[in-house]
Amino acid sequence: MSQTHEQLGCISATESPPRPILTISGVAKTYGDQDQEASALLPITAAVYEGEFVSLVGPSGCGKTTLLKMCAGLIAPSRGSVTYRDTALPIQPGSFGFVFQSAALLPWRTVRANVMLPADILHLSTTNAYNRANELLELVHLGNVATKYPNQLSGGMQQRVSIARALLHNPEVLFMDEPFGALDAMTREQLNMELQRISINQAKTVLFVTHDIEEAVLLSDRVFVFSNGPGRLVAILRPPTPRPRGLDVKADHGFHQVVAEIRALLDGGTDSSRNHP
Repeated sequence: MSQTHEQLGCISATESPPRPILTISGVAKTYGDQDQEASALLPITAAVYEGEFVSLVGPSGCGKTTLLKMCAGLIAPSRGSVTYRDTALPIQPGSFGFVFQSAALLPWRTVRANVMLPADILHLSTTNAYNRANELLELVHLGNVATKYPNQLSGGMQQRVSIARALLHNPEVLFMDEPFGALDAMTREQLNMELQRISINQAKTVLFVTHDIEEAVLLSDRVFVFSNGPGRLVAILRPPTPRPRGLDVKADHGFHQVVAEIRALLDGGTDSSRNHP
């Protein structure tokens, strides 16, 4: 299946077509040996384009997080490859940030010191990292808690810190594995809007795993829909309105149409006619 320029929006003769930042070529994942081999993810071919926000949606155990981690180079595919830009190589640690399901902050480090953690790992300038951490804490509206410790913060505030930490080294790509799944609905909506603002203002490419269909449609340029495990990519859908979107878009008919289409696919419907990686 091929991706046409028209499917990514209207491109004039004077504009350059969007560039893939991640190219997913026949990627699959199996576990076990040849006698007891189990497929976690069937072969997938797709692309993620520079500056896009792409959500991965599907049932538990369908391979969403497996694909996310293969795209980040954290686990190796059993077949196929994920390459970064035109390098023919996987993405390298300095080019991406990763936000996990839980904030995973170090309890003995202050909020600022937690945000600065990538500087220790990547051997970056401490002075630059300190200044960057302060800027990012202001960006996520936590400038007043820089010297506090994680146990003094709410769950939503901790996740804001984890997003700031993932952005410290100014990565091109942000991988996010259900980062808001454990939060209450109101906090989740607030962080959805924060994430959208940050991803647009910071010009980040985001690959985002979620079980929440409305969250995916609200935030994404495109939504990758997966079947039950072993996971299979059954559709790639585009919300009807461009980003940025406010929470009021959830009242729109077009929004509900896409949500209903994804839900039907997850309930075992046929592959979407709008399947276009």
